[in-house]
Amino acid sequence: MRDAVIIEAVRTPIGKGKPTGALHGIHPVDLLAHSLQELVSRTGIDPGVIEDVIGGVVTQAGEQSVNMTRRAALAAGYPESVAATTVDRQCGSSQQALHFAAQGVIAGAYDVVVAAGVESMSRVPMGASVLGADLNGTGFTARYPEPLVSQGLSAELIAARWNLTRARVDEYAAGSHEKAVRATKEGSFAAQLAPLAGLTEDEGIRPGTTVEALAGLRPAFHSPEVAARFPEIDWNVTAANASQISDGSAAILITTSEKASELGLRPLARVHSFAVAGDDPLLMLTAIIPATRKVLHRAGLDISDIGLFEVNEAFASVVLAWAQDVAVDLSRVNVNGGAIALGHPLGASGARLATTLVHALHEHDARYGLQTMCEAGGLANATIYERL
Repeated sequence: MRDAVIIEAVRTPIGKGKPTGALHGIHPVDLLAHSLQELVSRTGIDPGVIEDVIGGVVTQAGEQSVNMTRRAALAAGYPESVAATTVDRQCGSSQQALHFAAQGVIAGAYDVVVAAGVESMSRVPMGASVLGADLNGTGFTARYPEPLVSQGLSAELIAARWNLTRARVDEYAAGSHEKAVRATKEGSFAAQLAPLAGLTEDEGIRPGTTVEALAGLRPAFHSPEVAARFPEIDWNVTAANASQISDGSAAILITTSEKASELGLRPLARVHSFAVAGDDPLLMLTAIIPATRKVLHRAGLDISDIGLFEVNEAFASVVLAWAQDVAVDLSRVNVNGGAIALGHPLGASGARLATTLVHALHEHDARYGLQTMCEAGGLANATIYERL
């Protein structure tokens, strides 16, 4: 029976998603090409054996439009015979790219494939792909006549429903920076990073972040109109306990155990199981809860079997609500920090979390790792990896 194994997983350092960020001057095509080149350089693989490059990009507009994964593969020097496509499952786009790649390998559609992702949020602003679009007057709005809210307000609703205080979410956010600082100093990211434009480590990490300092920040999504609609909200979400706007890319080489042996390549991990799930589009960010249960059931594993978890820190309230519902010890979650500290380059984040998790499994001598990400529209991906 065919399997899907990860040979190598690399990423750029994550840059601040603003014009002053270190990666702002890099075109998103070249930003993704850098990770694709690094994958070939580290493995020594002939890029001509790669059959497809599946890339995740969320804001497919401007420089990130028109199947930019194809242009990135060519910019990376891959032969013209290597196909490429771009997928969008919002924040989980490159995790979905990994699912498609692994599923294709297991099914026999591919022998060697790359899953990747990129987002340059400093050059292509979030939401640019829907500017001027009329999203109303459809069957969707007929089903949901009450207007849905932004992800920030969804995070507020989650904090209210799970009784998460401002102090709790700020404590989690400060801990994310503390873990990222430690991981950087101890070299935990060294094996996965491909420095670019003089950036050798993640730019958004803030050493010395304290709960006391975060407590002084104002809520980011408060308005009198929304407060009247949702009186249960205590207004706990700030820019500091939410993910950062960022630039970055990541890439993962996937094949079968048999093909890896044939090519003389040593796998890092097996893609053990995968699942997707949908949930309430108003809360929007809670589908990681059913997705986690679904992938565990499909894998035949219990939550106690998982050594490490990577849960995208879109907002601190999302991770904390998930941890409550699935009964996870937070000491095993995002052990090297998450998107609150490292950043969240939307289309790259799924592949970035996978890269970080696969390397962390080796660092911590853990057998299984579980990755899950919340996504706009009330969706989530979940993946289990087995260290090899």
